[in-house]
Amino acid sequence: MKSPMLPKDHHAAVQRALALGRSGDPAMLPELVALLRLPSHEVQRLAASAIGKLAQFGADAETAVVALAATAREGRHPQTQQYAIRALQKYGAAAKCCVADLRDLARNPAHRDYVRTAAATAVAAIEQAAKDALAGVKRRCQRCDVAVSAGEHARSQQAFQRVYCDRCFDEVFLERRKFETQVEINKTIEAIDGTVVQSLGERRIAEWLTAHGMAYRYDAKFRIIAEFQIRPDFYLPELDVYIEYWGLDTPHYKMSMYKKQMLYQQEGKQVISVHPRDLSALDALLTAKLRLFGYAL
Repeated sequence: MKSPMLPKDHHAAVQRALALGRSGDPAMLPELVALLRLPSHEVQRLAASAIGKLAQFGADAETAVVALAATAREGRHPQTQQYAIRALQKYGAAAKCCVADLRDLARNPAHRDYVRTAAATAVAAIEQAAKDALAGVKRRCQRCDVAVSAGEHARSQQAFQRVYCDRCFDEVFLERRKFETQVEINKTIEAIDGTVVQSLGERRIAEWLTAHGMAYRYDAKFRIIAEFQIRPDFYLPELDVYIEYWGLDTPHYKMSMYKKQMLYQQEGKQVISVHPRDLSALDALLTAKLRLFGYAL
């Protein structure tokens, strides 16, 4: 969707929202609230995400919740609503005043499925946070929902940037180490920037991104979508866009591909799919797809 802002202003606002989200400075909240009001769904989405990130750094919950609640209810783009809802969820019990509106969003068939799902998830999380606040429980394991101690929280955050109890931490660690080992064995092809990938198709994509000066993460670890772990082939952090190269044609691979595509769709992610047949016109494909998402090279 094309932004109604001038390209120069839009780019500057996008970069500013990204920088503020990375800052971890709760004093930046008023500026993010102002960005949330700009007439660009991309800027609004990034501002909402950044406000959510500041929750853990002590940003003023009342100010954040008021701004996010308005965007969740009235955002013109479904992804903007989704990101505002997820950010609200991070403010926990402080967002209890939004539960009724979130319930309305969750059951309204006029909204996208991923918006309704996000709203329903947020309602459950906010209500649980309110109960935990009354009971003096600060954190829960995201895998088994038991109360987590300060030590368990610190350990899991350091290793996975997630909240796990010790039992689930050990299980996740073993599962991921086995998977990581197999993936690393398959990486044998080096791209021009030194990134080692698993196929010639992935090398073509990596080198296209490098040639166009686009920052990317290859095979990013522990990126979570819903309750599933997903490792996208390429993630463009400055654009919040995923690129998947579907290089095989086996039944098992196709099942995995369809499941991954479904999860991306459910979560409202911006995804570019590349198949082996697309490599001969890769430049035209990536340029056109990025333009559809509002990014001009």
